[in-house]
Amino acid sequence: MPVSRLDVIYRKLLLSKFFTKGWGSADNLQRLFKFRKTVSNRECSYKLVPNDYPVKIINIVDRTDCKIIEGKFRSPFATFLPGLVPEEVQDCYFQMLLPLKWKSEYKPVCIHLAGTGDHYFWRRRNIMAKPLLKEGIGAIILENPFYGVRKPKDQIRSSLHHVSDIFVMGGCLIFECIVLLNWCEERGFGPLGVTGISMGGHGVMSESIDWEMLQDQYKSNDLLCNSLSKQCKIVDNPFLCDLSQNLPGNIFIRSVEKKLADIKDLDIPIHLFDDSNIHMSNITPHQLIHVLNDCRDLTHRMSHTVKKLLAEKEFDSFNLLNPPKRPKLNKKVMEIKMKNKEALWFMRGMMDECTHLRNFSVPYDTSLVISICATADGYVPRNGVSRLEDIWPGATVKYVNCGHVGAYVLHRKLFRDSIVTAFEHAKKKFGPPPPGSLQI
Repeated sequence: MPVSRLDVIYRKLLLSKFFTKGWGSADNLQRLFKFRKTVSNRECSYKLVPNDYPVKIINIVDRTDCKIIEGKFRSPFATFLPGLVPEEVQDCYFQMLLPLKWKSEYKPVCIHLAGTGDHYFWRRRNIMAKPLLKEGIGAIILENPFYGVRKPKDQIRSSLHHVSDIFVMGGCLIFECIVLLNWCEERGFGPLGVTGISMGGHGVMSESIDWEMLQDQYKSNDLLCNSLSKQCKIVDNPFLCDLSQNLPGNIFIRSVEKKLADIKDLDIPIHLFDDSNIHMSNITPHQLIHVLNDCRDLTHRMSHTVKKLLAEKEFDSFNLLNPPKRPKLNKKVMEIKMKNKEALWFMRGMMDECTHLRNFSVPYDTSLVISICATADGYVPRNGVSRLEDIWPGATVKYVNCGHVGAYVLHRKLFRDSIVTAFEHAKKKFGPPPPGSLQI
């Protein structure tokens, strides 16, 4: 299904620029890479956060339709990796909405995480939390790191300064959710859940990234290009992901590498492929860059497949006597080899290493997981990436026939209904929560 035009238009209208100061400290990235193995292991992460982690209630308001509780606590991530979390980000703020009276012995609460650009509480409170309150489900709305009251003073809107900031953001959220889940359990709430809509915008806003600057920083930093690029792995096949249509310099390579024969014709070593599906998963950016640098077709001449593709598009009975000049074609080929390539592959490797679900513990009960995807999504790729059903067998995936923006605007009720369904399943499986030992 073609990409939603609304997604394309919306993406072009965005004025924000991401990662304007580059990758961030290479030493900080090194620390994040090392800590990633702890963050991605559920048992290790939970052991780091005590059940009685201090949470301060700063305000309680009784309204006619609900009770609103506001609280704060120190992000554990700031303690685990001192110096990586900006001062403004270190304190977590949340808003909790509870019904005035529970409908049964169950006290379900769902943590609502922010989508890209979702600052403060009002949007999630009105769009998600209040309607769910009518279904008997309470809510905790967590202010996102680097957003709202947690936004660094010199940051403009949602534009993170460094690539490393997005990994700090993710690490903070993981441990902050653990704090809140423990806090809820101690007070007798349950079942508990976590939800979020459109949370990966920083990873796909490639047109809003200064790739030239990232390329320069990457090439000039030995720790980045000769050490860190060997420590992260691209999980899925780097040539098959549809996200390449959003990345600079890749329109040409997308058509060339569409089929197995096309890619093999680029003279990439045959042992890197699986005959059935061009298997190049779990390759490091450092390995991939060297493989591409050794491809004859990207350095000296056009491959047979490239010539065929170009001939089909650019030669006809009217231009056979005046074919396109070879230097013009070579320029396109050189874009594949040179323009932003190293920075692009390193970014892909970092994102996969720190965010790919295959690198994280599988949920205890995947049957309680519900994911909603858009068939014409212009931000999230569907082809060439791991399927959620394969990573988390038993999870439910629902599809809506629209794009990314359209799904958020037109299908909010489906998101809410899916949350209600998941909580009903949890009630049947686990029964009511035990009485809490503490009160708010």
